[in-house]
Amino acid sequence: MNEERLASELNRLYREVEQRVRPLLAIHSARLQCRRGCRQCCVDDLTVFQVEAENIRRHHSDLLRDAAPHPEGACAFLDQAGACRIYEHRPYVCRTQGLPLRWIEQFPDGTTVEMRDICPLNEEGPPLEGLPETECWAIGPFEGELARLQARVDGGAPHRVSLRSLFRRGA
Repeated sequence: MNEERLASELNRLYREVEQRVRPLLAIHSARLQCRRGCRQCCVDDLTVFQVEAENIRRHHSDLLRDAAPHPEGACAFLDQAGACRIYEHRPYVCRTQGLPLRWIEQFPDGTTVEMRDICPLNEEGPPLEGLPETECWAIGPFEGELARLQARVDGGAPHRVSLRSLFRRGA
């Protein structure tokens, strides 16, 4: 897949995520404390698919070459005030942070359990367990789309990259 087509597919996916996130942001606006400079979810160990890493490299080569990463302990892409330096091109995982999340976990014994979580800053409000499924972000479908996009690029198993490692490797 050529670079332009890959960028187009990734941008389409991001637009769809944004479209689906909007109603959830409206539903949960009273409980969401996420604002510019909030970095509770911006942790150091975030990883992204290689296609997203390449998107960041493509759009932020100067930053990766000339700037230092944020000190360890928080996302490498935060500036000194705690704001995201790549916000327009932030990866998928960052586009859904703060929302009530739900996913299905399967255990070795075959048991499946629905799990739910939310940023501790956003806990105040109706209990997560009582929210309709439609009022939570479902983890899984978009990760699957990213994995399929990655597979079309390299044909192999999806490979994830640490955001901090982008600075070490440069553009």
